[in-house]
Amino acid sequence: QVQLVESGGGLVQAGGSLRLSCAASGRSFSSYGMGWFRQAPGKERELVASISSGGLTYYAAVKGRFTISRENAKNTVYLQMNSLKPEDTAVYYCAAGTVGRWPRQYDHWGRGTQVTVSS
Repeated sequence: QVQLVESGGGLVQAGGSLRLSCAASGRSFSSYGMGWFRQAPGKERELVASISSGGLTYYAAVKGRFTISRENAKNTVYLQMNSLKPEDTAVYYCAAGTVGRWPRQYDHWGRGTQVTVSS
């Protein structure tokens, strides 16, 4: 079993940056693919970025602005978000699983952290 806790969200002006962290507890963290999803009010949860032994994947709308990384020694995955836009406003979730585009491909979820970008 893996437990995930996100941190680093907050309120930032457009053009600013935030770094989200996801701390994992439990065994075999390094064997999991990890993903960051986001969900805005009234919208479906969507993949932002994922990282696994197979490589990195980014949602088109964040490519070039967001960077996902992980430190297995610290059981932590990060999402560096630069050049933030108001449309990036959402609750951001960390997830662990087999990796893919769809939420159903992930077995473990954090509770989320709110990111709000003001114009």
